[in-house]
Amino acid sequence: MVHKPIESADRSEIRELQAERLRETVERACENVPFYREKLDEAGIEPGEIESVDDVRKLPTTTKEDFRDEYPDGLFAVDDDELTRIHASSGTTGKPKIVGYTDADVDVWSEVVARSLAAAGTEAGDTVQNAYGYGLFTGGLGLTTASRSSARR
Repeated sequence: MVHKPIESADRSEIRELQAERLRETVERACENVPFYREKLDEAGIEPGEIESVDDVRKLPTTTKEDFRDEYPDGLFAVDDDELTRIHASSGTTGKPKIVGYTDADVDVWSEVVARSLAAAGTEAGDTVQNAYGYGLFTGGLGLTTASRSSARR
């Protein structure tokens, strides 16, 4: 079974880790994405002010319109040469929404899905039927990658 020590940590330790990761995410967005730097400035938020997960309420949201306005890659926090995958919606309601993934993103995604499969009782040697559609939902690729990696653990 895929297990991380944080899974059995007490609630205060989990909340502390969540706050740290939220702050790091906001810092990274502010440093690397002009769109988010501007939104944070407009909201009067400095990344270092993020002290708990409750502070997520202070953060500006990203809308479909923002994705369209920043099309195709204005919301990316890394250069194109750091991306390993790019997923896009169909664009049936406007411009497609483009999402880029680095190797690290794919690893985290795979681990999270593998942990979910393990929590549901999936073990090495089990067969997993992936019934997700691959056309308009990127979860299909996540489940495929995670199923393959969890089978090796």
